[in-house]
Amino acid sequence: MAEILREIGMIARALDSISNIEFKDYHLTKGQYLYLVRICENPGIIQEKLAEMIKVDRTTAARAVKNMEINGFIEKKADTNNRKIKKLMPTEKGKSIYPMIKKENDYSNQVALEGLTETEADSLVYLLEKVRKNIEVDWEFVKKGNKREY
Repeated sequence: MAEILREIGMIARALDSISNIEFKDYHLTKGQYLYLVRICENPGIIQEKLAEMIKVDRTTAARAVKNMEINGFIEKKADTNNRKIKKLMPTEKGKSIYPMIKKENDYSNQVALEGLTETEADSLVYLLEKVRKNIEVDWEFVKKGNKREY
């Protein structure tokens, strides 16, 4: 059986390491760039949905959001209908960094797909989406406190 998860893991860790180094000058650390991108692309998202989107637990998301708020990248705004709901919004500082993060992401995609035909790249995206959807089922199951049987 192919060791696809090892390959995916190595790719993810390498890209995360590169991004953490390159975004250090902006004081975005430990994957916070991922949060900022999602908030910029989905202004008004709530923290729970953000955590689901990035596939992290609520505590991890809360810690990252708090640090990003302290550093002035995002702000929480109360919902007009329900004050308990806090919507996450990028600040001007956050919005100003977004294009650079997007540019880095586009470059990394280009490097990753180098040597692949357009058809191969499309197939890869399609197959990886299928893999992600398979994993999401277990992620939801385990997130609810269940144990998988191996």
